[in-house]
Amino acid sequence: MKVIVNISLKEGVLDPEGQAIDNTLRNLGFNNFNNIRTGKQIILNIDKVNDNEVLKEADKMCQELLVNTVIENYHINIIKDK
Repeated sequence: MKVIVNISLKEGVLDPEGQAIDNTLRNLGFNNFNNIRTGKQIILNIDKVNDNEVLKEADKMCQELLVNTVIENYHINIIKDK
């Protein structure tokens, strides 16, 4: 089963990459936006069929390695195989 983990910085955590993108877009003449924040996405394929088991395993992976829970938030999406 495919699992997509979207990770973003918590509110209040500085985002230097987002600020650099903001500055560059403004220098290129794009000004119709505000508050750019960056994040990352991790895509996993987990060999289980039960949604609850997949979610539990993905959450454990996030807690133990994939996410710095002090400064990052995450959201797990499960995509069912066709």
